[in-house]
Amino acid sequence: MSRRLLASAATVAALVVGWVGAGSAQAWAPASSATIHPGVQVFTDGAQCTANFVFTSGGSTYLGQAAHCSGTGGSTETNGCDSGSLPVGTPVDVTGASKPGALAYNSWLTMQAGGETDEETCAYNDLALIKLDPSDVAATNPSIPKWGGPAGVGTAAALGDVYSYGNSELRGGITQLSPKRGKVVEVSAGGWSYTLYTLTPGIPGDSGSAFVNGDGEALGILSTVALAPLVASNGVGAIGKEIAYARAHGFPDLTLVNGTEPFKGGLPF
Repeated sequence: MSRRLLASAATVAALVVGWVGAGSAQAWAPASSATIHPGVQVFTDGAQCTANFVFTSGGSTYLGQAAHCSGTGGSTETNGCDSGSLPVGTPVDVTGASKPGALAYNSWLTMQAGGETDEETCAYNDLALIKLDPSDVAATNPSIPKWGGPAGVGTAAALGDVYSYGNSELRGGITQLSPKRGKVVEVSAGGWSYTLYTLTPGIPGDSGSAFVNGDGEALGILSTVALAPLVASNGVGAIGKEIAYARAHGFPDLTLVNGTEPFKGGLPF
């Protein structure tokens, strides 16, 4: 059994706690001063998640989040082919942005509109794109805090290293707990999902956060926390497959942008 790692504003208050742009013409803000980047908090109708990678398509700039972050059902509704979602165009508040972004793509809505039936695709295709207001692009940097990168799009095998940066409000602003390092436990049969453990595990509000492999390549985005059979493990959707799906369904030139900072790896603390 898995649960989506979604944290609403009410929950937070209650708990009190290769397809890569190697160097586009876009002049990104310096990583040290950018207010919008992977790992910032994003709020969709009050539900808080963590942004993953920066993307470009059709001359616009997008910030990735998990599709389930705009879901309208419960935390156990994990099948994107039959779970409800807010519509494309829904405003999304992006921490560090001067204006709200807008939900421009949601894999759940796309799969439902197209009648998708593949079991793995329905279960693990969990990508949404937030279109940033043009005025906020100059304040954006694609580098992942602490780790640097991403440096391309890749995959991982069982026992491969992974790195991430979660930013749930449930940590009460303790940023030292945001960087995570871990290992892949298993890969799904179709390659759509990685089951992994990190220190510390992803928690509600970390949903959608970026994962890179041991070479700093974009690996996936955090989707679920498992209650069984691997307790406290996390499910990470394969970003390469999610990009391919989006490219085939309305975003043919979707590009994940490399970080301006080199991948460093190392220990999380």
